Amino acid sequence: MILKKIIITLTILFSVSIFAQKQTRIVEDFNKNWNFKLGDYPDAIQANFDVKDWRALQLPHDWSIEGAFDKDAKTKQAQGFLPAGKGWYRKVFSIPANWKNKTVSIEFDGVFKNSEVFINGKSLGMRPNGYISFGYDLSKYVNFGKENVIAVKVDNDAQPNSRWYTGSGIYRNVRLVASEKLHVGKWGTFVTTPEVSAAKSKIHLEVTIDNDNETSKEFKLVTSVLNADNKEVANLTSTEKISAKTSEKKIHDLAINQPKLWDTENPYLYKVVTKIYEKSKLVDNYETPLGFRFFSFDSEKGFSLNGKPTKILGVCLHHDNGALGAVENIHAVRRKLTLMKEMGANAIRMSHNPHSLEMMQLCNEMGFIVQDEAFDVWKKKKVTNDYHKDWDAWHTQDLEDFIKRDRNHPSVIMWSIGNEIREQFDSTGIAITRELAKIVKSLDTTRPVTSALTENVIEKNFIYQSGALDLLGFNYKHEDYKDFPTRFKGQKILASESVSALETRGHYDFPDGIKAWPTKHGAPFDGNADWTVSAYDQVKSYWGATHEENWKTIKSQDFMAGTFIWTGFDYIGEPDPYPYPARSSYFGIVDLAGLPKDVYYMYQSEWSNKTMLYIFPHWNWKKDQEVEVWAYYNNADEVELFLNGKSLGTKSKQNDDLHISWKVKFEPGTIKAISRKNGKVVLEKEIHTAGEPSKINLKAEKTTIKNDTYDLVYVTVSIIDKDGNLLPNAMDLINFEVTGGGKLVGVDNGYQANLDSFKANSCKLFNGKCVAIIQSNGKKENIQLKATAGNLQTSVVEVKVE
Repeated sequence: MILKKIIITLTILFSVSIFAQKQTRIVEDFNKNWNFKLGDYPDAIQANFDVKDWRALQLPHDWSIEGAFDKDAKTKQAQGFLPAGKGWYRKVFSIPANWKNKTVSIEFDGVFKNSEVFINGKSLGMRPNGYISFGYDLSKYVNFGKENVIAVKVDNDAQPNSRWYTGSGIYRNVRLVASEKLHVGKWGTFVTTPEVSAAKSKIHLEVTIDNDNETSKEFKLVTSVLNADNKEVANLTSTEKISAKTSEKKIHDLAINQPKLWDTENPYLYKVVTKIYEKSKLVDNYETPLGFRFFSFDSEKGFSLNGKPTKILGVCLHHDNGALGAVENIHAVRRKLTLMKEMGANAIRMSHNPHSLEMMQLCNEMGFIVQDEAFDVWKKKKVTNDYHKDWDAWHTQDLEDFIKRDRNHPSVIMWSIGNEIREQFDSTGIAITRELAKIVKSLDTTRPVTSALTENVIEKNFIYQSGALDLLGFNYKHEDYKDFPTRFKGQKILASESVSALETRGHYDFPDGIKAWPTKHGAPFDGNADWTVSAYDQVKSYWGATHEENWKTIKSQDFMAGTFIWTGFDYIGEPDPYPYPARSSYFGIVDLAGLPKDVYYMYQSEWSNKTMLYIFPHWNWKKDQEVEVWAYYNNADEVELFLNGKSLGTKSKQNDDLHISWKVKFEPGTIKAISRKNGKVVLEKEIHTAGEPSKINLKAEKTTIKNDTYDLVYVTVSIIDKDGNLLPNAMDLINFEVTGGGKLVGVDNGYQANLDSFKANSCKLFNGKCVAIIQSNGKKENIQLKATAGNLQTSVVEVKVE
């Protein structure tokens, strides 16, 4: 009995100890219970301000995506014709009285743009750059044990200020952090691996300690390295001293035997846990991600990861999440990255600005090589009100904060200091490039510095002439790559941006040769009256290439470290080649709704090891119409095509072919492809002629979601015939009703000239499909999505809420 009491007592003490450890650094979700209103309300900083006509909402929030498309919008075509303006956010909150002796701060992952934060009427500061994460110390100004008022002014009124859709508002996450006065500083750790091998790896940890106390402190600094199973594999303890009201850097060097290496196929992650003890009391507990990997760029052999030659198979991504706008949601980002991973991509270029913390974390976890990019402009503008106005005052701090936030992520392999920068063409580019590279190197010497260049004539390229780049990134001009080893002798080279081909999902103009729409800037071109572009890979921008042209070039040249395709996904804004009503891009391998275009499967056949066979287009045409059928395949020698059981012949890829094709006179029925290797069947694929519409088909990407008010489920909507065949030309209006523990937060069909609201309760199918996005509303009730269309029977899909 006594032994039992001792065990219970020890268990309770252990539980209290664990709880206390978790509570040393308190990190609270600060996204809920805000009020918002469009317009300018400087009195909102006052405690007695009346918000009864303000909207209650949860962050992250983008007010632009909620607006109507307007041909005359100040944001113009590049930003998708959506509204911007000014807005205010306000929140009343309480801080526990027992936090009085803590350091209390607020962290914003991103506010677009020109934010100013007020606490209890006091301005904490301004931050012009909408992509930079930042924070403020609230300790001096908050009322402990009482109510406090935080207000955030957001000014995105000066337009145009970007070449793509930015969104407006507090569009990324916000946190409230409380720590003891002695604590690890903001972004206060920097972990590097100066020696890495499969046998042994060294760890170098720099920790910046903040002492906000009025007296000096002696403390123990404890570093633990934990593997993916949370098992400790290395540790070190030192006794340290720090003066009052100072920040000081402390160093720990450790090593582990037989580390598991991080790579794109097995992204094994460790973490470094930093603990601070005053006497025996734990006062801070801070985690840092860690991945063991080594890499090399070579002027002749390209890129290698952990000693293995690896082609960088990358895509460029903008930060918007389709129908959610700029709102950052980890589930939306995971869906986006999963689609890219399944396609075979192993790298992401963060175009052309710092992306979210969630994006970086998922790239670590999912195994993506990251090109982390800081700026689209320097001092010379690209549009009237872009970042050039803030350059002189802010670029140093913005770049430093960008590096400090992201330098612990093992996925980050290179720093890009700019994209297609105008200073490339005059001598000011030399000094600025050297300055920016120096800032980066002062904070991290473990990764190369690059910049995305457009000029490959040395005499005209002053960024290159600076000599400050470790890695040359070139955008487009794939036909010149063959000359680069001679022109840029000894230089390490990457295609930092490539392709810019144009496609609309599910639309087919039968191929008659490769076209550029337009042939040069401002030139007329023979486009489509419905603002579409054929999904066959045969239309490109005048500065770019088709997907196949680019990949054949990159694939054949070992010295090219890899390529980043413009773009992985369509994005809002920049709808080249069309004017209004086109409002989103045509460049994506996947459309804005997250539905793959056909060229997705060309990359899957080339970039992934997954055995695949894909044929297109659909099989609903006019009698005797000649249809060109394309096939992408891999891991096979040949493909045989059949129409209603009759062989149309066997074909195989010749030389550097990336697809095969047949011209087939349409007759209703079944088109079937069989791939074979050494005479044995590998895969079979069939497409059937769809008949009359029978019912609405709802396909949810997952069957359960959490009731945390953040989790999402994407539902793909289509109409099928009685045999389950999708109607590829259906354009029906689908009406939605969501009940239970969810709400409809976005709809889209991927059509680039769709001017219907992303926030409507209905969506027209486009070429047979659309997508509805449901978000948890916090209720512990299963979600039902009902879909109706004309005389078709109502369809329902249920999602279980955990």
